[in-house]
Amino acid sequence: MAARIKKGDQVLVLTGRSRGTRGEVLSVLPKVEKAVVRGVAIAKRHTKPNRMGEGGGIVEREMPVHLSNLKLIDPKSGKPTRVGFRVLEDGRKVRVAKVTGEVIEG
Repeated sequence: MAARIKKGDQVLVLTGRSRGTRGEVLSVLPKVEKAVVRGVAIAKRHTKPNRMGEGGGIVEREMPVHLSNLKLIDPKSGKPTRVGFRVLEDGRKVRVAKVTGEVIEG
């Protein structure tokens, strides 16, 4: 499956308790079709102290969100869009915003 959403993209969350939130993709997990988005799906994790001087406690961190619940934000218009693909004359395959038809860099 081609990468429609990549690390560093701005996305909009479509469903869940973080619905309507925009954030940056921190990492993509292609095998499980999920992505970690900054400020979305925050969960509290209880951690043990690992080393000398490092304390344990309750840490908040972002949990992965399924890719079907994310929509890419078009960098040109700032609106959510679906992603398509186009092959350029030089043979490169690029991502294209369906709303504007603009090539998405990255």
